Amino acid sequence: MDPAIIWDPIYTEHDTGAHVESPDRAAAIVTHLEQTDLWSRLQVIKPRPASVDDLLTVHTAAHVERVREAAAGGGAWLDPDTFVSPRSFEVALLAVGGALDIVSAWERGLAPFALVRPPGHHAMPDHAMGFCLFDNIAILARRLLADGLERVLILDWDVHHGNGTQAVFYDDPRVLFVSLHQWPFFPGTGWYSETGTGPGEGFTVNVPFPAGSTDGDYIHAFSELIEPIVAQFAPQAVLVSSGQDIHVDDFLGSMTVTEAGFAQMAARAAAMAARAGDRLGLVLEGGYNNVASASAVEATLRGLADGRAAAVDEPSAHGKVVVAKAVETQRRYWEL
Repeated sequence: MDPAIIWDPIYTEHDTGAHVESPDRAAAIVTHLEQTDLWSRLQVIKPRPASVDDLLTVHTAAHVERVREAAAGGGAWLDPDTFVSPRSFEVALLAVGGALDIVSAWERGLAPFALVRPPGHHAMPDHAMGFCLFDNIAILARRLLADGLERVLILDWDVHHGNGTQAVFYDDPRVLFVSLHQWPFFPGTGWYSETGTGPGEGFTVNVPFPAGSTDGDYIHAFSELIEPIVAQFAPQAVLVSSGQDIHVDDFLGSMTVTEAGFAQMAARAAAMAARAGDRLGLVLEGGYNNVASASAVEATLRGLADGRAAAVDEPSAHGKVVVAKAVETQRRYWEL
């Protein structure tokens, strides 16, 4: 697949100061990519801003207005983790817009990685949370459904559970939400038993890995659980909430995933997308060691571009136990 990035320097102007979700987080990734041989293979797409109506497909009007007013008033903390600066509302519209521009990138035969901030997967329909103002990838999925797709996969490999995205689609059988994350950890959701409700029961898949989980553990989850379920679901688009905070050198998480693991996951996501009309899009979530995040994104893009990656180690004993429990849970809904 031909890789691309969606990026604008304005993403640095969501000014969180010395916050761990730093203004230069995405910019450092772009600077790193510019220094690699991969850069000449990448197309760079400048995002267009989303509209308020786009936000309202997922979020309440009261929440949207709360963020807008906080920015207009000079900035405010919306919760102990989540800051709004004077330009944050404008930047957040471009973050959502960057995710939505994945659709037009597909029309050009590209597999885009939207290097946006603020991130999105913790944002709930009615409030901000965990550094996230609006749920970028959920709004993209809602756009795809509105445009006529019937089945969308959202795969979230951030170190934190994507509770906001899960909440948006928890009762919706058109979206298969799969999250691999560290447990126990913020935000405290994402246990095996969280499988959806009503018509959406069985369309939420959680893999709560312990700290220290490895490349082999993640790939074992793909081969034994995720890929068989995705084959049965037959998505028409594959979206990835791509958090680099599972990297072994990230200081916020406690996982041990390396560049080889990122490349493998990306290649496997590309293989899923090959059966979904080559509709594959990634959206930046976490990742707080700028050097490690940049290297992880490079590995991810190489996995997309090449469609293959080096083998990783065998899964650990604890990784096998976690995946076996997830398989046991999901056998109520899928042939595994």
